[in-house]
Amino acid sequence: MIPPSFLQDLLNRVDIIDVVGRYVQLKKGGANFMGLCPFHNEKSPSFTVSPTKQFYHCFGCGAHGTAIGFLMEHVGASFPEAVNELAQSVGLTVPHEPSPGYGGGGGGGGAGGGYAPAASKAVTTALSDLMQTACDYYRKQLRGAPGAIQYLKKRGLTGEVAARFGLGYAPDGWQNLEAAFPNYRDDALVEAGLVIVSEKSDAQGQNRRYDRFRERIMFPIRNVKGQVIGFGGRVLDGGEPKYLNSPETPLFNKGSELYGLFEARLAIREQHYVLVVEGYMDVVALAQLGFQNAVATLGTACTPIHVQKLMRQTDTVIFSFDGDAAGRRAARRALDACLPHAADNRTIRFLFLPSEHDPDSYVREFGTEAFAEQVERAMPLSQFMLNEVLTGKELDQPEGKARALFDAKPLLQALPANALRAQIMHMFADRLDVPFSEVAALCEVDARIAAASRKAPARKDRRSVTGIEEKTLRNLVMYPRTVAMLDEAAEEALLTVTRHGELFAEVTTHARALGDSAAFQLLSDLLRNGANAPTFEEIFRKILDYDENVRDLLLKDPQDAAVIEERREQERIVGEELKAAILKMRYDAYCDRLEQLSRQSRHTPEEFAEFSELNRKRADMKRQLGL
Repeated sequence: MIPPSFLQDLLNRVDIIDVVGRYVQLKKGGANFMGLCPFHNEKSPSFTVSPTKQFYHCFGCGAHGTAIGFLMEHVGASFPEAVNELAQSVGLTVPHEPSPGYGGGGGGGGAGGGYAPAASKAVTTALSDLMQTACDYYRKQLRGAPGAIQYLKKRGLTGEVAARFGLGYAPDGWQNLEAAFPNYRDDALVEAGLVIVSEKSDAQGQNRRYDRFRERIMFPIRNVKGQVIGFGGRVLDGGEPKYLNSPETPLFNKGSELYGLFEARLAIREQHYVLVVEGYMDVVALAQLGFQNAVATLGTACTPIHVQKLMRQTDTVIFSFDGDAAGRRAARRALDACLPHAADNRTIRFLFLPSEHDPDSYVREFGTEAFAEQVERAMPLSQFMLNEVLTGKELDQPEGKARALFDAKPLLQALPANALRAQIMHMFADRLDVPFSEVAALCEVDARIAAASRKAPARKDRRSVTGIEEKTLRNLVMYPRTVAMLDEAAEEALLTVTRHGELFAEVTTHARALGDSAAFQLLSDLLRNGANAPTFEEIFRKILDYDENVRDLLLKDPQDAAVIEERREQERIVGEELKAAILKMRYDAYCDRLEQLSRQSRHTPEEFAEFSELNRKRADMKRQLGL
């Protein structure tokens, strides 16, 4: 877990205007900054960023948070990644300590497995600058390359979509980048993958250098922050290789990056799914045709890291593959990568087009509606997995069933122990006409875990919190410092007499750890990183929709004496409300228990004693509540 004190110190050092300003054009408007919301389409600015409160809020869609939350929501970073990036930007090292015992994780990096060693920020910044310079050069060259422009037009691309994706052109010739960089022999150009060093020497006895990309349409590859980290180059004629990618560099790793993800993020949120295709041109062409939520792997098989990145953007991933043998092989590798991430509340599907078509050609021949229908009818992961295991086997023979079980074993073991795995096992058992327990035993999958998981709620399912519990939870989230006003008995009651004790435990644990620095802004970042994030997101939405006092306070100067006094007064009022609500919940719990005991025809001596004690406590609480 990342210590809450460090998070508060980090947020005190970073400037949210700088962080948000990298992605949103902000203009000063009074004490705050305004801009077009990056989380939904709008024509008039409703997105507000407060430099004094270090908080952003959209009055249109309700998006809100600190600099940490912004990187998580907009860039798609995990909580540890967002914290690590901000810490690097201000020269801090992220400390870690053991996670607390409450369910669902907290502020920390346990789930992320720590941080992989990375190149220094100075190195990556310098290389990023080189890549951007190269990108600008290639874009400029495209304007004077009629052959390349004609090729793009023939593929149906307009100048607008070419500009959106930053398409360029690397001219024929060996050292064209000499015109873009003052020092062509700078080793950083080699490190960035732009220049190759030959084994042959020039007249001065130095190794010759030449451009990696020549006579190719250039597709800049951006990371989730929009920085150019690599290139994909496509030949104009029938040359080989058809596509040439940047090599592995300190900036670029093919197995973890996705082409078009930066450009597609808003469309993915709006369409509620991401479409994964096989090539750069498919992504750009589909964007031209109205499917702006498409991305592509970078000439490699889909990896678990790719899937993890996609799942940060949406819960629905649809893979589109050609229907030929190569497409089927790619689909199978994608299936293997997806299995560990197949949660009960996620949807993963596989779309197979006719072998003579890719997505671009299919849309051009049959239209966008026909392609959208194909997407809608894409094959579920469960069905594709069963087809892979069962196709081509004589299931009426013992040998065929044994081979199917052999092939199914690693796939079932790769799936999480959840309801989906249980349902797939039941389907598999039905198709083989063998007992479920036999499938579990032969595939070495714990049948008890699988069977029980069929009834378990998904980890991220949203709970419905209503009535007095909802009001109490909202108060605690809005004003977490009020936890300090509760005595031990009141806090224990929150965890034991309520229906949603786990939610109260998560809030109170964070609030206690944050101490006097506890505030809605930081607490909301921590809660949206935990197991109950969807439930808390609904609580946040209601707070920002209905509680104008809180919304106004969030964007006021926290150092202003009047604001401090206003906040203290609100906390005092809420603290009293909180104590009264807990007392009422305890009173209701005692009434329920007394009613239960009164219905019994016989009582043990212990139950008689309990009945008398509860009656006494209820009468005392009744007086306190004025009932």
